[in-house]
Amino acid sequence: MQTVWREEDEQVVYHLRLEDEKWCMNDFVGSSVRLTWTGRIFCSNCGNQTKNSFGEGMCYTCFTTAAAASPCIIRPELCEAHLGKGRDVEFEKANHLQPHYVYLAATDVVKVGVTRATQVPTRWMDQGARSAVLLAEVPYRQLAGEIEVAMKSYFTDKTNWKNMLRDIQDETIDLVFEKWNIHEQLPADLGAYWSENDQIFNFNYPVLNYPEKVNSTSFEKVDAVGGKLTGIRGQYLYFDENTVLNLRKHTGYEIEISIND
Repeated sequence: MQTVWREEDEQVVYHLRLEDEKWCMNDFVGSSVRLTWTGRIFCSNCGNQTKNSFGEGMCYTCFTTAAAASPCIIRPELCEAHLGKGRDVEFEKANHLQPHYVYLAATDVVKVGVTRATQVPTRWMDQGARSAVLLAEVPYRQLAGEIEVAMKSYFTDKTNWKNMLRDIQDETIDLVFEKWNIHEQLPADLGAYWSENDQIFNFNYPVLNYPEKVNSTSFEKVDAVGGKLTGIRGQYLYFDENTVLNLRKHTGYEIEISIND
């Protein structure tokens, strides 16, 4: 799914591309939606059919060799783009030898993370964050990873997906306070990249009501998922009976979709 942030009302708008068409999924919240897996998976990198999916929809060969699945995607401090190295030097130049942000985001707790500058605010919406603020701006990915590592002693770098989907959050979180409270904890050489931008990005998700518990399903468990679509947050679809489906996890799966009002 593709996400757009409508700044005037802080609404997150989701679009699903189906062949040559792009559907606004917000319009279908409240409708009956059914997703059926055909049984086929196609690698998101090479396009070949594969029996299993790894990472974000790759076949095993691409997962172990493609630049888009290199270890520094998960651990940016390992990135070697600034050294002219990597699985694919041109990919590294285009994606990792570019300005990056370190940020704080709020769900149920405060989370620290890294994203390419061009992915603001998309990265936060994909994570289902309630709000976010920039912490530091650096010229390449590895430096962002160093700052993130330094911040892990104070903040988590993981999103509790169940709490996020239940909209459990600490209403007392003040991201600007947290940002400046931690300012002096950065090593001097990294502190030079501190961002003075204190803008808070807030996000409203198209969810009719948040469930008290969630039951995650997948196409490894069932061939079809459906019912009343009650909301969308992060990369998850909510259905009645507290069922949630992570669409990103199923990147590369061939899906048939039907929608009824």
